[in-house]
Amino acid sequence: MNNILKYSSLCALIVALMSACNSDFLDLAPISQENSTNFYKTASDMENALTAVYGSLQYGGTYYSSMHVIGELRSDNTEITNPNAGANLQAVDDFTNDAVNSISSTTWNAHYQGIQAANIVIDKIVEVSMDETLKARYVAEAKFLRALLYFNLVRIYGDVPLVLQIITNPEQGYDFTRNPAEEVYRQIIADLTAAEIDLPYTYGSAEAGRATKGAAMALLGKVYLTRKDWEAASQKLKEVIDASGQAGYRLMDSYGDIFGANNENNAESIFEVQFSSSSNGEGSPFTNQFAPIGSGGAVVSVGNPLGQNIPTSDMDAAYAENDLRKEYSMATSYQLNGNEVIHNYILKYSGTPAAYLDSDNNWIVLRYADVLLMYAEALNEISFQPDGEAFALLNQIRSRAGLPEMTSSASDPEYLITSQQEFRDAVAKERRVELAFEGHRWFDLIRTDEALSVLSDKGMQSHHVLFPVPQSQIDINPGVIAQNPGY
Repeated sequence: MNNILKYSSLCALIVALMSACNSDFLDLAPISQENSTNFYKTASDMENALTAVYGSLQYGGTYYSSMHVIGELRSDNTEITNPNAGANLQAVDDFTNDAVNSISSTTWNAHYQGIQAANIVIDKIVEVSMDETLKARYVAEAKFLRALLYFNLVRIYGDVPLVLQIITNPEQGYDFTRNPAEEVYRQIIADLTAAEIDLPYTYGSAEAGRATKGAAMALLGKVYLTRKDWEAASQKLKEVIDASGQAGYRLMDSYGDIFGANNENNAESIFEVQFSSSSNGEGSPFTNQFAPIGSGGAVVSVGNPLGQNIPTSDMDAAYAENDLRKEYSMATSYQLNGNEVIHNYILKYSGTPAAYLDSDNNWIVLRYADVLLMYAEALNEISFQPDGEAFALLNQIRSRAGLPEMTSSASDPEYLITSQQEFRDAVAKERRVELAFEGHRWFDLIRTDEALSVLSDKGMQSHHVLFPVPQSQIDINPGVIAQNPGY
């Protein structure tokens, strides 16, 4: 098991000292402030405190559930086909979710719990006597994780409270209002810029899964792309590509070699959330979550199939006829009691769980193919160049998928690109099928301003570009925390 997943009793105490899963961010004070103040004395203490930050990525409100609900179910990639999958999920799917929907509250709370854990590391490590290089690396890891959590929050809610200090008592929470998104982005950029300096490109196998220099660079490139700062995005993403030799990044030869428990932390993976089955609740739920309700043991052999993320017919149709990625990404039927049942379901996270909701499958947050496509997008936004570098990047992805190259001189109109807008459309289409079911589609539609035109038939209105602030936050601090328009 990876070191960052080995929750010792010491780490468990840290988690216990933080008010956790059942409370809002205002209650993130340690239960015992005296214990908290005196707890962080050694490098080992700080390693365990940092492990708690990584652990927050496994919460139900982060990558265990919320990020794929928001990133995929909210989009045109997946849907709820059986109401028994859950009313809160159904509401997110059809744009009827409101401020009391549990997805908003669990996502908000879990992200701020992770931010509190990161702030603890950044604050408490200052006074700890330990190797200075290791200390700088721990701070850099915490800043990367804090930036990732805030990047999720600002994209989901817009303006959010920017908390950069440890909240030691509930009264402090009342001081925080929602900071403008621009301020939050400035902090994200500052954290990632600082993190990049002190993070290594690689670790030994025992520390696989930690944040790297490449991860900070790639995430920063995505932040710039989201901000439509094309020059900065292209520069940073080019740096990731130029450093691929040092970092060991490359496209896997086969698309199927990217996914599954046997392929985790591969050469294409830049950062992924670590899950491990049979390890005190550190397994991932995706195999059960994504199997169709009513499929029995045909799709997942252990535990119930929950039907919470079912590919749409539109997603099925998005794949070209000979696209090699489809057979590893989704299926359209399964065999049950000798009969073929026509039903879409996701394959990327398939496997045999050790127990119900307890699989080994990690969740990939950033991978090299994403970087190549983002760089191609940024180059095209700066200037459309027929058959230029952006085309070569796009075609790297298509070639692995077994698809013909796109060019500015193709005789077949299907593979012809002659304008900046046509290249935009090609990249968007490629991102959809290349990164399907990995939590990117909703955020891609939002940042490219295509969400409303693509999803209006699904019920989306203009105010749905943001999720509602949890009603509990407004009730706790009325007049300070305000709701997003339209909710």
